[in-house]
Amino acid sequence: MKILTCPLNGPRNMSEFTYGGEYHPTPDHADASAREWAEHVFFHHNTAGVVTEWWCHNASSYWFLAERNTLTDEVLRTFDCDQVYNQRIDFPAVTTPEARK
Repeated sequence: MKILTCPLNGPRNMSEFTYGGEYHPTPDHADASAREWAEHVFFHHNTAGVVTEWWCHNASSYWFLAERNTLTDEVLRTFDCDQVYNQRIDFPAVTTPEARK
């Protein structure tokens, strides 16, 4: 049985988690082009070695990050998202012709 440690719920069986993909730093929302956003969302490096990944504990719907070595499948550490996302980003309201009606 493989165990993954959730920062909120502690050690749990791997079957309680869903893999959410590689973590990628978010582009600057004010200056990023459409291509930069597309690359952020759709293109992944698939690195061999230590990567940071998104994981979700299914029972609690708690999302967190894990550093895992993809060559050995060893989880080096798990941690809360607030270690990466530590400030709020407010996006400007988008005004469309349909919204003005």
